[in-house]
Amino acid sequence: MVSKRLGRDAGGRRKFLAIVDETPECGRAAAYAARRAKASGGAVVFLYVIDAADFTQWLGVGDIMRAEAQEEAQTRLSRLAEEIRTAVGIEAETILVEGKTADEIRTLIEADREIAILVLAASDASDGPGPLVSAVAGSGSAFPIPVTIVPATLSDEEIESLC
Repeated sequence: MVSKRLGRDAGGRRKFLAIVDETPECGRAAAYAARRAKASGGAVVFLYVIDAADFTQWLGVGDIMRAEAQEEAQTRLSRLAEEIRTAVGIEAETILVEGKTADEIRTLIEADREIAILVLAASDASDGPGPLVSAVAGSGSAFPIPVTIVPATLSDEEIESLC
């Protein structure tokens, strides 16, 4: 059970949460979330989750891999935040954590009561809509807030007209 969201009537701002990863479609989700946030007077949060299971190597190798993954993730977050700042004119809150993606999304939603909408983008690949969209579609993986799924094929202009 997720705690009650902190709405505008209680002094909160609606935050749109987009997940950043190495997939090409994550940029579509970020663009949509930022434009919706700006149009509604809200804010946007970009979350990058590093899978901690990837660092179970020998101690020294795992530490090097973790540091490289953190640097790459921070670079991706910073680059995307700058792209959104330039294109949309909104500052993104960026968060980098380690863990399992679905668990970390739930943890962040519970911790930040202003997060009201999770925005994901579907892949246009032939092998399915992508791991996050597939997880949301699974019966046991529902998130405690509304989820918007953006088609990967939408252009910036189409996203702008929808927001």
